[in-house]
Amino acid sequence: MSVLVVGISHRSAPVSLLEEVTLGLGDTTGVLGELTPGAVSEAVVLSTCNRVEVYADTEGFHAGVDAVTDLLARRSGVPLEELSKHLYVHWEGQAVLHLFQVACGLDSMVVGESQILGQLRRAYGASSDSAGRVLHELFQTALRVGKRAHSETGLDEAGQSLVSVGLAHAVRAVGELEGRSVLVVGAGSMGALAGATLRRASVGDVVVANRTAVNAIRLAISLDGRGVGLDALPQELLLADVVVTSTGATGLVVHRDVVAAAMAQRPERPLVVLDLALPRDVDPLVRTIPGVTLVDLEALQGALAGTEAGAGVEAAREIVAEEVGTFLTWQKASRVAPTVVALRTKADEVVDLELARLTSRLPELGDHERAEVEQAVRRVVKTLLHTPTVRVKELTEAPVGLSYADALRELFGLDRAAPAAVTAAPLTLEDDDS
Repeated sequence: MSVLVVGISHRSAPVSLLEEVTLGLGDTTGVLGELTPGAVSEAVVLSTCNRVEVYADTEGFHAGVDAVTDLLARRSGVPLEELSKHLYVHWEGQAVLHLFQVACGLDSMVVGESQILGQLRRAYGASSDSAGRVLHELFQTALRVGKRAHSETGLDEAGQSLVSVGLAHAVRAVGELEGRSVLVVGAGSMGALAGATLRRASVGDVVVANRTAVNAIRLAISLDGRGVGLDALPQELLLADVVVTSTGATGLVVHRDVVAAAMAQRPERPLVVLDLALPRDVDPLVRTIPGVTLVDLEALQGALAGTEAGAGVEAAREIVAEEVGTFLTWQKASRVAPTVVALRTKADEVVDLELARLTSRLPELGDHERAEVEQAVRRVVKTLLHTPTVRVKELTEAPVGLSYADALRELFGLDRAAPAAVTAAPLTLEDDDS
């Protein structure tokens, strides 16, 4: 089995198309069951503000790609021929490299942003019913790599958070944020980050609006502000200078007519609306209202294109390259190890059978003699298996390693289903005498 990733992101598709796919993959429950039986054994869906990716453990490249692309087209409602133009595919080592880069924020719209780690953790948790041994190890390693990159390099300084970049646009539109009234729509992690960033900018009144008012109030208290429900948006838009939206809604939250009505009552006072949600929260037609500046992910995509990485990014890339090599070594070992387990298991079964026959033929054999015979037989078998199992360990990092495992199965007549049956067993390729 090999790791495959099929995805669509801000780099490969317009935001409008990305929104459609995001909506379609909103609920990851039962995703594995919708994939072609036999083509994919494990799956994890990663959906963030600027990407949707399906990670799969699959037997064959083409079968896996077909299964995942069919799922994306079916869930999103986008015709496959149109969707395929914007998809990217990574296989085996390149798939591992891509995920580790994503975990470090190296593939983000804002290089180095750290929010992706939380999104990765949630994606894995939501796909726990469809992830197995390989993807569990892959995502756990990716989380560790991301943390390592941020703690061991200057990656955090190389890029700003999406919120900070968006607020820079707001400053250009309305001037310095100090003392400005702010409306944060959405009480999730991005809303909390936006509120904290704005507070550090010494804004004035902060209001948090959320579908669940109690969550809005909870976040507002931490920001020394007020919490309201979404039904209060018309009134709060009259007072705000800056609006930041980042809800998880599947439809528009801020409509053009509501904003237009508010602006009609404050024609001399500009308003900046920063939409960080995917799917978008704000009607794109809001930007046609006089006095309103709308900054959404599409606008940020253009503004952030070509951002220079810096030394922190280069150091993070070195960490990624090192960790990819380590993971691929583990993956090769995990493919070979079940064969070793199956070989040792068969040897133990043969020894047990022959010892049972010996007991039935020589019932007068004493316990001491029987123990000596058993120890001698097991020592002989262990010695005979020592070289083949040690060689498997040594060849793990070379392409011939897997062929060698196949040869062992053929030479010793191992059941081809046996390795798969013991794949999840904790084991090591270390031989007792090595």
